[in-house]
Amino acid sequence: MQSNNHVFCPPEARRYVLVSAILASSMGFIDGTVVSLAMPIIRADLGASLVDAQWISNGYMLFLSALVLLGGAAGDVFGVRNIFATGILLFMVTSAACALAVDAEMLIVTRAAQGIGAALMVPGSLAIIAKAYPTETRGKAIGQWAAFSSLTTAMGPFIGGMVLSFGAEWMWRLIFAINVPIGLVALGMIFAKVPRDRPSAKRRLDITGAILATAGLGLMAWGLTAFGLPVETRAVSPWAWVALGAAIFASFIIWEKRARAPMVKLGLFASRAFTGANLYTLILFFAFNAVLFFLPMTVVSGWGTKEWEASLLFLPLSLFIAGLSSYSGRLSDAIGPRWPLTIGAAIVGISYAGLALTMPLMMLWQVTFPILLLKGLGMAIVVSPVSAAVMRATPEEDTGLASGINNALARAAGLMAVASLGAVAGVVFAKVLGAAAPGAEFGAFVATPLDAAAAALRVQATNRAFSAIAAISAAMCFAAAGVAWFTQPSWKRVAEKPGTSAQAPTD
Repeated sequence: MQSNNHVFCPPEARRYVLVSAILASSMGFIDGTVVSLAMPIIRADLGASLVDAQWISNGYMLFLSALVLLGGAAGDVFGVRNIFATGILLFMVTSAACALAVDAEMLIVTRAAQGIGAALMVPGSLAIIAKAYPTETRGKAIGQWAAFSSLTTAMGPFIGGMVLSFGAEWMWRLIFAINVPIGLVALGMIFAKVPRDRPSAKRRLDITGAILATAGLGLMAWGLTAFGLPVETRAVSPWAWVALGAAIFASFIIWEKRARAPMVKLGLFASRAFTGANLYTLILFFAFNAVLFFLPMTVVSGWGTKEWEASLLFLPLSLFIAGLSSYSGRLSDAIGPRWPLTIGAAIVGISYAGLALTMPLMMLWQVTFPILLLKGLGMAIVVSPVSAAVMRATPEEDTGLASGINNALARAAGLMAVASLGAVAGVVFAKVLGAAAPGAEFGAFVATPLDAAAAALRVQATNRAFSAIAAISAAMCFAAAGVAWFTQPSWKRVAEKPGTSAQAPTD
Protein backbone atom coordinates (compact mmCIF):
# COMPACT_ATOMS: atom_id res chain seq x y z
CA MET A 1 0.00 0.00 0.00
CA GLN A 2 1.11 3.58 -0.64
CA SER A 3 1.01 4.53 3.04
CA ASN A 4 3.29 1.66 4.01
CA ASN A 5 5.64 2.41 1.14
CA HIS A 6 6.21 5.88 2.52
CA VAL A 7 7.87 4.55 5.70
CA PHE A 8 10.43 2.10 4.33
CA CYS A 9 12.73 1.87 7.36
CA PRO A 10 12.18 -0.47 10.35
CA PRO A 11 12.26 1.19 13.81
CA GLU A 12 15.64 -0.28 14.82
CA ALA A 13 17.34 1.24 11.75
CA ARG A 14 15.91 4.75 12.01
CA ARG A 15 18.57 6.05 14.38
CA TYR A 16 21.19 5.21 11.74
CA VAL A 17 19.21 7.22 9.20
CA LEU A 18 19.14 10.17 11.59
CA VAL A 19 22.86 10.06 12.43
CA SER A 20 23.90 9.69 8.78
CA ALA A 21 21.64 12.61 7.81
CA ILE A 22 23.17 14.78 10.57
CA LEU A 23 26.71 13.90 9.45
CA ALA A 24 25.92 14.59 5.79
CA SER A 25 24.13 17.88 6.35
CA SER A 26 26.89 19.01 8.71
CA MET A 27 29.48 18.46 5.98
CA GLY A 28 27.46 20.62 3.62
CA PHE A 29 26.67 23.37 6.12
CA ILE A 30 30.19 23.69 7.54
CA ASP A 31 31.89 23.65 4.16
CA GLY A 32 30.89 27.16 3.09
CA THR A 33 31.81 28.99 6.29
CA VAL A 34 35.14 27.24 6.88
CA VAL A 35 36.26 27.75 3.28
CA SER A 36 35.56 31.49 3.61
CA LEU A 37 37.61 31.50 6.80
CA ALA A 38 40.49 29.66 5.13
CA MET A 39 40.50 31.71 1.93
CA PRO A 40 43.49 33.97 2.78
CA ILE A 41 45.65 30.92 3.56
CA ILE A 42 44.40 29.07 0.48
CA ARG A 43 45.28 32.08 -1.67
CA ALA A 44 48.75 32.32 -0.14
CA ASP A 45 49.47 28.60 -0.53
CA LEU A 46 48.16 28.30 -4.09
CA GLY A 47 49.01 31.79 -5.34
CA ALA A 48 45.33 32.47 -6.05
CA SER A 49 43.96 35.86 -7.10
CA LEU A 50 40.72 37.45 -5.89
CA VAL A 51 38.90 36.09 -8.97
CA ASP A 52 40.27 32.63 -8.20
CA ALA A 53 39.01 32.98 -4.63
CA GLN A 54 35.57 33.98 -5.89
CA TRP A 55 35.37 30.91 -8.10
CA ILE A 56 36.65 28.54 -5.43
CA SER A 57 33.39 29.53 -3.74
CA ASN A 58 31.28 30.03 -6.85
CA GLY A 59 32.16 26.73 -8.52
CA TYR A 60 30.58 24.98 -5.55
CA MET A 61 27.61 27.35 -5.28
CA LEU A 62 26.84 27.25 -9.01
CA PHE A 63 26.25 23.52 -9.23
CA LEU A 64 24.56 23.33 -5.84
CA SER A 65 22.08 26.11 -6.67
CA ALA A 66 21.40 24.91 -10.23
CA LEU A 67 21.09 21.20 -9.45
CA VAL A 68 19.59 21.01 -5.96
CA LEU A 69 16.04 20.71 -7.37
CA LEU A 70 17.16 17.97 -9.74
CA GLY A 71 18.85 16.21 -6.82
CA GLY A 72 15.63 16.25 -4.83
CA ALA A 73 13.63 14.89 -7.78
CA ALA A 74 16.23 12.18 -8.39
CA GLY A 75 15.48 10.77 -4.94
CA ASP A 76 11.85 10.29 -5.95
CA VAL A 77 12.85 8.57 -9.19
CA PHE A 78 15.75 6.34 -8.08
CA GLY A 79 15.08 6.01 -4.35
CA VAL A 80 16.08 8.43 -1.60
CA ARG A 81 18.63 6.03 -0.04
CA ASN A 82 20.41 5.48 -3.36
CA ILE A 83 20.65 9.17 -4.24
CA PHE A 84 21.57 10.22 -0.71
CA ALA A 85 24.39 7.65 -0.60
CA THR A 86 25.56 8.67 -4.07
CA GLY A 87 25.69 12.30 -2.98
CA ILE A 88 27.74 11.46 0.12
CA LEU A 89 30.14 9.32 -1.92
CA LEU A 90 30.65 12.04 -4.55
CA PHE A 91 31.03 14.74 -1.90
CA MET A 92 33.58 12.61 -0.05
CA VAL A 93 35.66 11.78 -3.15
CA THR A 94 35.67 15.36 -4.41
CA SER A 95 36.58 16.64 -0.92
CA ALA A 96 39.66 14.41 -1.06
CA ALA A 97 40.45 15.87 -4.49
CA CYS A 98 40.09 19.40 -3.06
CA ALA A 99 42.57 18.50 -0.32
CA LEU A 100 45.07 17.37 -2.95
CA ALA A 101 44.70 20.40 -5.25
CA VAL A 102 48.04 21.63 -6.56
CA ASP A 103 46.83 24.98 -7.87
CA ALA A 104 43.82 27.30 -7.85
CA GLU A 105 42.46 25.97 -11.15
CA MET A 106 42.36 22.40 -9.84
CA LEU A 107 40.65 23.53 -6.64
CA ILE A 108 37.99 25.41 -8.62
CA VAL A 109 37.22 22.30 -10.71
CA THR A 110 37.11 19.96 -7.71
CA ARG A 111 34.92 22.42 -5.78
CA ALA A 112 32.50 22.46 -8.71
CA ALA A 113 32.33 18.66 -8.61
CA GLN A 114 31.84 18.88 -4.84
CA GLY A 115 28.82 21.10 -5.51
CA ILE A 116 27.26 18.35 -7.65
CA GLY A 117 27.65 15.93 -4.75
CA ALA A 118 26.11 18.46 -2.39
CA ALA A 119 23.13 18.90 -4.74
CA LEU A 120 22.36 15.21 -4.22
CA MET A 121 23.32 15.05 -0.54
CA VAL A 122 21.75 18.19 0.93
CA PRO A 123 18.09 17.59 -0.10
CA GLY A 124 18.57 13.86 0.52
CA SER A 125 19.50 14.38 4.18
CA LEU A 126 16.05 15.72 5.04
CA ALA A 127 14.16 13.60 2.50
CA ILE A 128 15.48 10.31 3.90
CA ILE A 129 14.37 11.30 7.41
CA ALA A 130 10.91 12.25 6.13
CA LYS A 131 10.59 8.91 4.35
CA ALA A 132 12.08 6.74 7.12
CA TYR A 133 9.98 8.03 10.03
CA PRO A 134 6.19 7.74 10.41
CA THR A 135 4.13 10.90 10.77
CA GLU A 136 3.80 10.71 14.55
CA THR A 137 7.59 10.76 15.16
CA ARG A 138 8.82 12.56 12.05
CA GLY A 139 8.62 16.03 13.58
CA LYS A 140 10.74 15.00 16.56
CA ALA A 141 13.35 13.43 14.26
CA ILE A 142 13.52 16.52 12.06
CA GLY A 143 13.89 18.66 15.20
CA GLN A 144 16.80 16.51 16.37
CA TRP A 145 18.36 16.74 12.91
CA ALA A 146 18.04 20.54 12.94
CA ALA A 147 19.38 20.88 16.50
CA PHE A 148 22.46 18.71 15.99
CA SER A 149 23.12 20.23 12.57
CA SER A 150 23.01 23.70 14.14
CA LEU A 151 25.44 22.59 16.83
CA THR A 152 27.94 21.18 14.34
CA THR A 153 27.51 24.24 12.12
CA ALA A 154 28.38 26.44 15.10
CA MET A 155 31.37 24.37 16.24
CA GLY A 156 32.79 23.51 12.81
CA PRO A 157 34.21 26.96 11.95
CA PHE A 158 35.76 27.27 15.42
CA ILE A 159 37.54 23.93 15.15
CA GLY A 160 38.59 24.76 11.60
CA GLY A 161 39.84 28.15 12.76
CA MET A 162 41.95 26.53 15.47
CA VAL A 163 43.57 24.23 12.91
CA LEU A 164 44.23 27.14 10.55
CA SER A 165 45.59 29.40 13.30
CA PHE A 166 48.08 27.03 14.89
CA GLY A 167 48.99 24.73 12.01
CA ALA A 168 51.23 24.98 9.00
CA GLU A 169 50.15 26.80 5.85
CA TRP A 170 49.16 23.54 4.12
CA MET A 171 46.71 22.57 6.88
CA TRP A 172 43.80 24.26 5.10
CA ARG A 173 43.68 20.95 3.21
CA LEU A 174 42.40 19.24 6.36
CA ILE A 175 39.11 21.15 6.18
CA PHE A 176 38.38 19.14 3.03
CA ALA A 177 40.11 15.91 4.03
CA ILE A 178 38.02 15.59 7.21
CA ASN A 179 34.98 14.93 5.03
CA VAL A 180 36.43 11.57 3.99
CA PRO A 181 36.20 9.78 7.39
CA ILE A 182 32.87 11.49 8.15
CA GLY A 183 31.49 10.33 4.80
CA LEU A 184 32.78 6.79 5.36
CA VAL A 185 30.97 6.58 8.71
CA ALA A 186 27.73 7.86 7.15
CA LEU A 187 27.98 5.48 4.19
CA GLY A 188 28.80 2.55 6.46
CA MET A 189 25.62 3.09 8.47
CA ILE A 190 23.48 3.54 5.37
CA PHE A 191 24.65 0.42 3.57
CA ALA A 192 24.87 -1.78 6.69
CA LYS A 193 21.71 -0.76 8.52
CA VAL A 194 19.28 1.04 6.21
CA PRO A 195 17.21 -0.90 3.63
CA ARG A 196 16.50 0.36 0.16
CA ASP A 197 13.34 2.33 -0.41
CA ARG A 198 11.10 2.07 -3.42
CA PRO A 199 11.01 5.05 -5.78
CA SER A 200 7.91 7.09 -5.02
CA ALA A 201 7.49 8.58 -8.50
CA LYS A 202 7.67 7.51 -12.10
CA ARG A 203 8.62 10.61 -14.01
CA ARG A 204 11.33 12.10 -16.14
CA LEU A 205 14.15 14.16 -14.77
CA ASP A 206 14.46 17.63 -16.27
CA ILE A 207 18.04 17.24 -17.52
CA THR A 208 17.62 19.92 -20.19
CA GLY A 209 16.36 22.39 -17.60
CA ALA A 210 19.30 21.61 -15.33
CA ILE A 211 21.81 22.21 -18.14
CA LEU A 212 20.19 25.51 -19.14
CA ALA A 213 20.00 26.73 -15.53
CA THR A 214 23.63 25.84 -14.85
CA ALA A 215 24.89 27.45 -18.06
CA GLY A 216 22.81 30.60 -17.61
CA LEU A 217 23.75 31.16 -13.97
CA GLY A 218 27.38 30.27 -14.63
CA LEU A 219 27.83 32.68 -17.53
CA MET A 220 26.10 35.53 -15.70
CA ALA A 221 28.25 34.92 -12.64
CA TRP A 222 31.42 34.80 -14.75
CA GLY A 223 30.47 38.05 -16.46
CA LEU A 224 29.97 39.77 -13.10
CA THR A 225 33.30 38.41 -11.88
CA ALA A 226 35.07 39.60 -15.04
CA PHE A 227 34.35 43.22 -14.13
CA GLY A 228 37.08 42.79 -11.52
CA LEU A 229 39.71 41.78 -14.10
CA PRO A 230 42.12 44.33 -15.61
CA VAL A 231 40.73 45.65 -18.91
CA GLU A 232 43.73 44.44 -20.91
CA THR A 233 43.16 40.83 -19.81
CA ARG A 234 39.50 40.69 -20.91
CA ALA A 235 39.16 38.78 -24.16
CA VAL A 236 35.40 39.43 -24.16
CA SER A 237 33.41 42.23 -22.55
CA PRO A 238 31.89 41.24 -19.19
CA TRP A 239 28.57 42.61 -20.45
CA ALA A 240 28.66 40.07 -23.30
CA TRP A 241 29.01 37.19 -20.81
CA VAL A 242 26.18 38.58 -18.67
CA ALA A 243 23.92 39.04 -21.71
CA LEU A 244 24.64 35.53 -22.99
CA GLY A 245 23.98 34.05 -19.57
CA ALA A 246 20.73 36.01 -19.25
CA ALA A 247 19.60 34.79 -22.68
CA ILE A 248 20.30 31.17 -21.76
CA PHE A 249 18.52 31.59 -18.44
CA ALA A 250 15.55 33.09 -20.30
CA SER A 251 15.60 29.94 -22.46
CA PHE A 252 15.48 27.93 -19.23
CA ILE A 253 12.30 29.74 -18.20
CA ILE A 254 10.73 29.15 -21.61
CA TRP A 255 11.71 25.48 -21.43
CA GLU A 256 10.17 25.13 -17.96
CA LYS A 257 6.85 26.39 -19.32
CA ARG A 258 6.79 23.66 -21.96
CA ALA A 259 8.56 20.72 -20.30
CA ARG A 260 6.51 17.64 -19.40
CA ALA A 261 8.24 17.28 -16.03
CA PRO A 262 9.63 20.76 -15.26
CA MET A 263 12.24 21.24 -12.57
CA VAL A 264 10.44 24.46 -11.56
CA LYS A 265 6.66 24.76 -11.67
CA LEU A 266 6.33 28.35 -12.86
CA GLY A 267 2.62 28.47 -12.07
CA LEU A 268 3.51 28.80 -8.40
CA PHE A 269 4.74 32.33 -9.10
CA ALA A 270 1.20 33.43 -9.94
CA SER A 271 0.81 33.93 -6.18
CA ARG A 272 1.97 37.38 -5.06
CA ALA A 273 2.90 36.02 -1.65
CA PHE A 274 4.97 33.18 -3.14
CA THR A 275 6.75 35.46 -5.59
CA GLY A 276 7.35 38.03 -2.86
CA ALA A 277 8.77 35.48 -0.43
CA ASN A 278 11.19 34.21 -3.05
CA LEU A 279 12.21 37.71 -4.17
CA TYR A 280 12.77 38.50 -0.49
CA THR A 281 14.99 35.41 -0.18
CA LEU A 282 16.98 36.37 -3.27
CA ILE A 283 17.65 39.92 -2.05
CA LEU A 284 18.28 39.15 1.62
CA PHE A 285 20.55 36.18 1.00
CA PHE A 286 22.49 38.15 -1.59
CA ALA A 287 23.43 40.52 1.23
CA PHE A 288 23.91 37.75 3.78
CA ASN A 289 26.29 35.72 1.60
CA ALA A 290 28.28 38.79 0.54
CA VAL A 291 29.15 39.63 4.14
CA LEU A 292 29.68 35.98 5.03
CA PHE A 293 32.26 35.59 2.25
CA PHE A 294 34.16 38.89 2.43
CA LEU A 295 34.19 39.61 6.19
CA PRO A 296 36.56 36.76 7.20
CA MET A 297 38.89 37.72 4.35
CA THR A 298 38.92 41.31 5.64
CA VAL A 299 39.61 40.68 9.31
CA VAL A 300 42.14 37.88 8.73
CA SER A 301 44.23 39.41 5.93
CA GLY A 302 43.62 43.09 6.72
CA TRP A 303 43.48 43.22 10.51
CA GLY A 304 45.78 40.29 11.21
CA THR A 305 43.09 38.49 13.24
CA LYS A 306 43.73 34.80 13.91
CA GLU A 307 41.37 32.43 12.12
CA TRP A 308 40.08 30.97 15.36
CA GLU A 309 39.10 34.45 16.55
CA ALA A 310 37.44 35.23 13.22
CA SER A 311 35.51 31.97 13.46
CA LEU A 312 33.80 33.25 16.61
CA LEU A 313 32.12 35.93 14.51
CA PHE A 314 29.94 33.14 13.06
CA LEU A 315 28.88 31.90 16.50
CA PRO A 316 26.07 34.40 17.27
CA LEU A 317 24.34 33.57 13.99
CA SER A 318 24.25 29.83 14.68
CA LEU A 319 23.24 30.21 18.33
CA PHE A 320 20.49 32.75 17.66
CA ILE A 321 19.03 30.64 14.85
CA ALA A 322 19.14 27.49 16.97
CA GLY A 323 17.60 29.21 19.98
CA LEU A 324 15.02 31.54 18.45
CA SER A 325 13.83 29.99 15.18
CA SER A 326 11.01 28.03 16.78
CA TYR A 327 9.72 31.16 18.54
CA SER A 328 9.82 33.25 15.38
CA GLY A 329 8.05 30.44 13.54
CA ARG A 330 5.24 30.42 16.08
CA LEU A 331 5.04 34.22 15.92
CA SER A 332 4.67 34.01 12.14
CA ASP A 333 1.86 31.48 12.56
CA ALA A 334 0.11 33.82 14.98
CA ILE A 335 0.38 37.18 13.20
CA GLY A 336 1.43 36.27 9.66
CA PRO A 337 4.87 36.60 8.01
CA ARG A 338 4.76 40.31 7.14
CA TRP A 339 5.98 41.74 10.44
CA PRO A 340 8.68 39.15 11.27
CA LEU A 341 10.15 39.27 7.75
CA THR A 342 10.10 43.07 7.63
CA ILE A 343 11.57 43.59 11.09
CA GLY A 344 14.15 40.81 10.71
CA ALA A 345 15.50 42.16 7.42
CA ALA A 346 15.58 45.70 8.82
CA ILE A 347 17.61 44.55 11.85
CA VAL A 348 20.11 42.78 9.58
CA GLY A 349 20.27 45.95 7.45
CA ILE A 350 21.05 48.06 10.54
CA SER A 351 23.78 45.59 11.47
CA TYR A 352 25.39 45.80 8.03
CA ALA A 353 25.14 49.60 8.04
CA GLY A 354 26.94 49.51 11.38
CA LEU A 355 29.69 47.36 9.86
CA ALA A 356 30.07 49.80 6.97
CA LEU A 357 30.51 52.73 9.36
CA THR A 358 32.76 51.12 11.95
CA MET A 359 35.25 49.02 9.95
CA PRO A 360 37.98 51.74 10.17
CA LEU A 361 37.88 51.41 13.97
CA MET A 362 39.18 47.82 13.73
CA MET A 363 37.73 46.94 17.14
CA LEU A 364 36.82 43.28 16.72
CA TRP A 365 35.36 42.53 20.15
CA GLN A 366 34.29 45.98 21.31
CA VAL A 367 32.39 46.97 18.12
CA THR A 368 32.30 44.37 15.31
CA PHE A 369 31.21 41.40 17.43
CA PRO A 370 28.28 43.28 19.10
CA ILE A 371 27.13 44.48 15.68
CA LEU A 372 27.13 40.88 14.46
CA LEU A 373 25.00 39.91 17.46
CA LEU A 374 22.37 42.18 15.94
CA LYS A 375 22.74 40.39 12.60
CA GLY A 376 22.28 37.01 14.31
CA LEU A 377 19.09 38.25 15.96
CA GLY A 378 17.69 39.53 12.67
CA MET A 379 18.42 36.31 10.78
CA ALA A 380 16.92 34.23 13.59
CA ILE A 381 13.70 36.23 13.25
CA VAL A 382 13.69 35.61 9.48
CA VAL A 383 14.65 31.97 8.88
CA SER A 384 11.48 30.17 9.99
CA PRO A 385 8.95 32.79 8.79
CA VAL A 386 10.36 32.89 5.25
CA SER A 387 10.00 29.11 4.97
CA ALA A 388 6.50 29.34 6.43
CA ALA A 389 5.60 32.13 3.99
CA VAL A 390 6.66 30.00 1.03
CA MET A 391 4.71 26.99 2.32
CA ARG A 392 1.60 28.97 3.17
CA ALA A 393 1.44 30.43 -0.34
CA THR A 394 1.74 26.99 -1.95
CA PRO A 395 -0.81 24.22 -2.54
CA GLU A 396 -0.28 21.20 -0.28
CA GLU A 397 0.91 18.92 -3.07
CA ASP A 398 3.68 21.35 -4.09
CA THR A 399 5.20 22.25 -0.72
CA GLY A 400 8.30 20.10 -1.25
CA LEU A 401 8.97 21.67 -4.64
CA ALA A 402 8.31 25.16 -3.27
CA SER A 403 10.80 24.62 -0.46
CA GLY A 404 13.37 23.42 -2.99
CA ILE A 405 12.86 26.50 -5.18
CA ASN A 406 13.35 28.78 -2.18
CA ASN A 407 16.50 26.91 -1.15
CA ALA A 408 17.90 27.07 -4.69
CA LEU A 409 17.27 30.83 -4.87
CA ALA A 410 19.11 31.37 -1.58
CA ARG A 411 22.13 29.52 -3.02
CA ALA A 412 21.92 31.38 -6.34
CA ALA A 413 21.84 34.66 -4.41
CA GLY A 414 25.13 33.72 -2.79
CA LEU A 415 26.61 32.87 -6.17
CA MET A 416 25.70 36.28 -7.61
CA ALA A 417 26.78 38.16 -4.49
CA VAL A 418 30.29 36.73 -4.49
CA ALA A 419 30.57 37.16 -8.27
CA SER A 420 29.46 40.80 -8.42
CA LEU A 421 30.75 42.32 -5.18
CA GLY A 422 34.26 40.99 -5.65
CA ALA A 423 34.57 43.49 -8.50
CA VAL A 424 33.31 46.26 -6.21
CA ALA A 425 35.86 45.32 -3.55
CA GLY A 426 38.68 45.26 -6.11
CA VAL A 427 37.78 48.66 -7.55
CA VAL A 428 37.56 50.38 -4.15
CA PHE A 429 40.74 48.66 -2.94
CA ALA A 430 42.65 49.83 -6.02
CA LYS A 431 41.29 53.37 -5.79
CA VAL A 432 42.51 53.81 -2.23
CA LEU A 433 45.94 52.42 -3.02
CA GLY A 434 46.17 54.50 -6.16
CA ALA A 435 48.01 51.76 -8.05
CA ALA A 436 47.43 50.57 -11.59
CA ALA A 437 45.60 47.29 -11.00
CA PRO A 438 46.06 45.85 -7.51
CA GLY A 439 42.39 45.11 -6.93
CA ALA A 440 43.01 41.37 -7.17
CA GLU A 441 45.10 41.63 -4.00
CA PHE A 442 42.09 42.46 -1.82
CA GLY A 443 41.82 39.91 0.99
CA ALA A 444 45.23 38.35 0.33
CA PHE A 445 48.22 38.11 2.62
CA VAL A 446 51.15 40.33 1.65
CA ALA A 447 53.87 38.26 0.04
CA THR A 448 56.72 40.67 0.94
CA PRO A 449 57.05 42.88 4.03
CA LEU A 450 55.84 46.47 3.65
CA ASP A 451 57.00 49.64 5.38
CA ALA A 452 54.67 51.12 8.01
CA ALA A 453 53.06 53.68 5.70
CA ALA A 454 52.38 51.17 2.90
CA ALA A 455 51.01 48.62 5.36
CA ALA A 456 48.67 51.21 6.90
CA LEU A 457 47.42 52.28 3.48
CA ARG A 458 46.76 48.66 2.53
CA VAL A 459 44.71 48.12 5.69
CA GLN A 460 42.77 51.31 4.94
CA ALA A 461 42.07 50.06 1.41
CA THR A 462 40.86 46.72 2.76
CA ASN A 463 38.52 48.40 5.24
CA ARG A 464 37.12 50.78 2.61
CA ALA A 465 36.50 47.90 0.21
CA PHE A 466 34.59 45.88 2.79
CA SER A 467 32.69 48.98 3.94
CA ALA A 468 31.41 49.36 0.37
CA ILE A 469 30.26 45.73 0.36
CA ALA A 470 28.57 46.15 3.75
CA ALA A 471 26.82 49.36 2.64
CA ILE A 472 25.44 47.67 -0.49
CA SER A 473 24.36 44.70 1.63
CA ALA A 474 22.59 47.01 4.08
CA ALA A 475 20.66 48.64 1.22
CA MET A 476 19.67 45.19 -0.06
CA CYS A 477 18.35 44.23 3.38
CA PHE A 478 16.20 47.35 3.59
CA ALA A 479 14.91 46.59 0.08
CA ALA A 480 14.03 43.06 1.25
CA ALA A 481 12.12 44.54 4.18
CA GLY A 482 10.10 46.62 1.72
CA VAL A 483 9.37 43.56 -0.43
CA ALA A 484 8.10 41.69 2.64
CA TRP A 485 5.88 44.55 3.74
CA PHE A 486 4.18 44.96 0.37
CA THR A 487 3.84 41.28 -0.63
CA GLN A 488 3.25 39.28 2.53
CA PRO A 489 -0.06 38.91 4.35
CA SER A 490 -0.68 39.56 8.03
CA TRP A 491 -3.07 37.58 10.24
CA LYS A 492 -4.92 38.74 13.33
CA ARG A 493 -4.93 35.13 14.49
CA VAL A 494 -3.58 31.81 13.28
CA ALA A 495 -4.62 31.19 9.68
CA GLU A 496 -4.77 27.96 7.74
CA LYS A 497 -3.35 27.38 4.27
CA PRO A 498 -5.10 29.19 1.42
CA GLY A 499 -8.46 27.80 0.54
CA THR A 500 -9.49 26.76 4.10
CA SER A 501 -12.15 28.27 6.29
CA ALA A 502 -9.77 30.12 8.63
CA GLN A 503 -9.76 33.90 8.93
CA ALA A 504 -8.45 35.58 5.79
CA PRO A 505 -5.24 37.58 5.86
CA THR A 506 -5.45 41.32 6.14
CA ASP A 507 -3.29 43.55 3.96
